[in-house]
Amino acid sequence: MLKHAFNRITLAVALGTASFSVQAAVTVTGAGASFPYPIYAKWASDFAAETGNKINYQSIGSGGGQQQIIAKTVDFGASDDPLSAAKLEESNLLQFPAVIGGTVPVVNIEGVKPGQLKLSGEVIADIFLGKITKWDDAKIKELNADVTLPSQSIVVVHRSDGSGTTFGWTNYLSKVSADWKEKVGEGKSVKWPVGQGGKGNEGVAAYVGQLANSIGYVEYAYAKQNNLSWTSIKNKDGNFVQPEQKSFAAAAANADWAGAPGMGVVLTNEAGADSWPVTAATFILLQKQVDKPEQIKTVLEFFDWAWKKGDKTAADLDYVPLPEEVTNTIRGVWAKELKTADGQAVWK
Repeated sequence: MLKHAFNRITLAVALGTASFSVQAAVTVTGAGASFPYPIYAKWASDFAAETGNKINYQSIGSGGGQQQIIAKTVDFGASDDPLSAAKLEESNLLQFPAVIGGTVPVVNIEGVKPGQLKLSGEVIADIFLGKITKWDDAKIKELNADVTLPSQSIVVVHRSDGSGTTFGWTNYLSKVSADWKEKVGEGKSVKWPVGQGGKGNEGVAAYVGQLANSIGYVEYAYAKQNNLSWTSIKNKDGNFVQPEQKSFAAAAANADWAGAPGMGVVLTNEAGADSWPVTAATFILLQKQVDKPEQIKTVLEFFDWAWKKGDKTAADLDYVPLPEEVTNTIRGVWAKELKTADGQAVWK
């Protein structure tokens, strides 16, 4: 009798110890930029498979991501438009880059293959200003003597939502076209001179895919996934380059991460023979005072895991992983800046 009772007690203690050691899966929420959505989605799937923890990320645009993290309705925000030092301080936010990619012009012109059409920044600006309205315009034909172009009106497609992709695109156009800078300028949202809007990279890709003789701009992974024809662009050094990991990496090679507030480096129109002109880092935003330590620690573990184990996945989707020295710096910032209300560090 005593032996049976002892066995039951031993079993109960063993089961109790086992159940205590099993941690419940954590679910965190993020929202923002559509530019990195393809890689965040794949990383999240692989991270969940390995750890059981879930990252629910909504692709709502950089403006929405900034608004939601400021309002504390998500665990992390994401933006391709880096916040200024003043805005970060005002909202008590921490900002860090997560991955690098490229924005590409995409076209739907019968017979024109991916990478075949050549455009310069000045010509792109004139198209989006409505100054060049036909595909067989002399300025386009001058760059494309070997391409048959139709005498058809150009249909311009742009983002309708507040977008970091738009920030990078308009920032680039402002650097290469004085006319664009004066009349339109740069920002997540601008007053477009011509064209129609699509929501998210997804919406622009869908419109360009459906509308003959159209041109838009999307993150490169969306161009590939939707079988869209991208164009080459003449870069700052005067070379026509294709969008690819090599050209994105070339643009990011000399970035001064430490010199920018919140590591908010803008990589458009960078010098270099191989540099893609509309390269961008995408950024994560966190509240510095951590109200939900378990969730935020999981966010940090997710990006730590992605930088250690997700480089090949990023490359497969034509993103450029951050250099190791940059990710090591970011981890140091996490440890220093992210604190609970009682001053405890979330990352150690």
